[in-house]
Amino acid sequence: MGRILALDFGTKRTGIAVTDELQIIASGLTTVPTAELLPFLKKYFSEEKVELVLLGEPKQMDNTASQSEGKIQEFLKVFTKNFPEMKLERVDERFTSKMAFQSMIDNGLKKKQRQNKALVDEISATIILQSYLYK
Repeated sequence: MGRILALDFGTKRTGIAVTDELQIIASGLTTVPTAELLPFLKKYFSEEKVELVLLGEPKQMDNTASQSEGKIQEFLKVFTKNFPEMKLERVDERFTSKMAFQSMIDNGLKKKQRQNKALVDEISATIILQSYLYK
């Protein structure tokens, strides 16, 4: 059984979370500059067995696509060209950033730590992954 990798795609940086090999536990992995995402994924896929990639799908409250969906579609084209065999699914990511921020508060992180946008992105990716695993 391979890992499941979740991406909270952003124009500047992308949060990444991953499961264990048994697909039981979701953990934050890292945040990478989006410009470096493809090389990161190539390296990661060569080192770890990944059977599924989850990509956050940002939507408005009325269920329409958000403004960032255009950039995500561009990334999807490049991703499928580079990894044609990799299974990919989209996951609704509404409220994940707010949930990530609240999680940071609940876990006692100081205000300065909560301003770390890279950490928020990584936690958001973990929430996307958890929502998939526990649905």
